[in-house]
Amino acid sequence: MNRTIALVAHDNRKKDLIEWVEFNKGTLLRHKLICTGTTGRMVEAALMQNRAKNEPLPEITLLKSGPLGGDQQLGALICEGKVDMLFFLWDPMQPQPHDVDVKALLRISSLYNIPTATNRSTADFIISSPLFEGEYKPQLKNFSDYLGRSIDL
Repeated sequence: MNRTIALVAHDNRKKDLIEWVEFNKGTLLRHKLICTGTTGRMVEAALMQNRAKNEPLPEITLLKSGPLGGDQQLGALICEGKVDMLFFLWDPMQPQPHDVDVKALLRISSLYNIPTATNRSTADFIISSPLFEGEYKPQLKNFSDYLGRSIDL
């Protein structure tokens, strides 16, 4: 099954993500990738490096840098059902100028129940799961009660 996978990493975690991408290159090349800013350019370079002639070209959509709206673009794609999973290696020790955007992205990934890895161990578990390549569809909560609620003015 062809999936759309979002890859994001804060500056202090980009090296970890690129090492992970290189290790999982064969698997990732079979899927569509969406990345924010600099992370995307680094992922693209990692997947193109030492590429065998018979390997497919990576299909990568590059969004804006996170602080410039890339996290929000990605959140919108998740809301539209256009992202199947999120690998977001964030740095919990470094303050981020766009911290509210980061929290919003993680909230949206949880709300729409997509598999989300925020560290390398979880990323390893997700990509090595038999469900990764299978026909898995996350259960979506029905928000009709919320949307149809009465609002007192």
